[in-house]
Amino acid sequence: MKTLILSIFILGMTAMAQTNNLNTTALKDTLIPDTESPDMILLGYCTRQTFQDTSFSWWFNSVYDMYEIDSTTADSLRDKLSNVNITIVMGTWCSDSRREVPKLFKILDYLKFPEDKVSILTVGRDMKALGNETDSLKIEKVPTIIFYRGSSELGRIVESPEVSLEKDMLKILNG
Repeated sequence: MKTLILSIFILGMTAMAQTNNLNTTALKDTLIPDTESPDMILLGYCTRQTFQDTSFSWWFNSVYDMYEIDSTTADSLRDKLSNVNITIVMGTWCSDSRREVPKLFKILDYLKFPEDKVSILTVGRDMKALGNETDSLKIEKVPTIIFYRGSSELGRIVESPEVSLEKDMLKILNG
């Protein structure tokens, strides 16, 4: 029954966006019931500020505060982040997203990386957002952190880093 209600809601939102000729990025910060828990999950584009809502701040802030940055490796990233944009596809329901995304933001804060160069797209358990935003991104697991220079994808970190976020970022940015 929950799946049917969720499907009707998403179908209605998609139809509304198409009918009103809205850009899907206008459909953001949308909370919907999770089909597998009593929690609400977030769908669509959001900003980092969204994670200060009490629904998310309990996990975001605690992981952010506890994470210790590998400053030696992070310092090596500084000059390599020029002209880089980052797209984060995550699920607020996903333990890997809850673990890795706050750590990433702590690293980006340390590096003073501009917030306007980070896009956050939240998805449901089906890896879909409110429209077709994820179709071209080929998302299989979350979080997926994609690094771009211009329109070229440099690489991605999927679900969890191979070594650490800092070292995996350095490997991606070194090409």
